[in-house]
Amino acid sequence: MRDRENILQVAALKPDYMGFIFYPQSPRYAGTEFSLPSAFPASTKRVGVFVNEGVEQVIRKVLDLKLDFVQLHGSERPDECDAIRDYGARVIKVFSVDDHFDFTTTKGYDASADYYLFDTKGKYHGGNAKLFDWGILNRYDQRKPFFLSGGISPENIHDIGRLKGMNLYAVDVNSGVEAKPGEKDLSLVKGMIERLKD
Repeated sequence: MRDRENILQVAALKPDYMGFIFYPQSPRYAGTEFSLPSAFPASTKRVGVFVNEGVEQVIRKVLDLKLDFVQLHGSERPDECDAIRDYGARVIKVFSVDDHFDFTTTKGYDASADYYLFDTKGKYHGGNAKLFDWGILNRYDQRKPFFLSGGISPENIHDIGRLKGMNLYAVDVNSGVEAKPGEKDLSLVKGMIERLKD
């Protein structure tokens, strides 16, 4: 999200979280002068999305935008996660998943991340708009709650039911509800929320 009017329109649908991307190479980059509308609701958690950004820069965004969460898509170390958490933001550590992913690599972050996010491994740091085989999540030990991401859309959201019994905490959607990069289609977002509540 980056357009102020679109942000407020989506916020009115009461999503639990809303993300703002601070990775210059992303087509959804919020920009250096980004600020949130004063009417942004407290009930929607603010998530800053970063890729291998310096800890000081991340902390500056946490403080400036009052971010509740930081979503880290790069090769950030556990000690960097700890440093960010010291400033009050909770950490969602992202792992890019394919059929050969080794879930033991998550263990080094068990004490430093609040949640994991499993996304499809692809050309980009997220935003690849492709599903991975959710069946491989059976290899995850389920100790830490996780966000699910990667190509999720209104057409496939009902398949989430296959993950019943897993420690699935939230669903992260982006391109599947977009009119264009950075702008959400309100009818698609509303439909997605309704389907998730079914």
